Amino acid sequence: MDGQVRVNRLGIAQLGVELGERATLVQFSSAFCQPCRATRRTLAEVAAMVEGVTHVEIDAEAHLTLVRELGISATPTVLVLDASGRIVRRATGQPRTADVVAALGRAI
Repeated sequence: MDGQVRVNRLGIAQLGVELGERATLVQFSSAFCQPCRATRRTLAEVAAMVEGVTHVEIDAEAHLTLVRELGISATPTVLVLDASGRIVRRATGQPRTADVVAALGRAI
């Protein structure tokens, strides 16, 4: 792999679910990742607080092609998508609620 990200927009074909009306929080996780569990809780809480926002969790090991296309090298990795599926923010590691809300501001 050349290390370059080949995908800058995601949709139902890649995620397997509809995008959120306003934004989508996409979390790449792995089975034994402790920070992934905390990230799942944080993103689910934010999605429940902000109308039109959806949280999608993807098992990185089961979607290796997409992981490679996106250049994901660690879990958890969170992508914030706007309503059209364009990636507007990307972060690795366990996010704070305030940071997720701020990132959503760029997408909405």
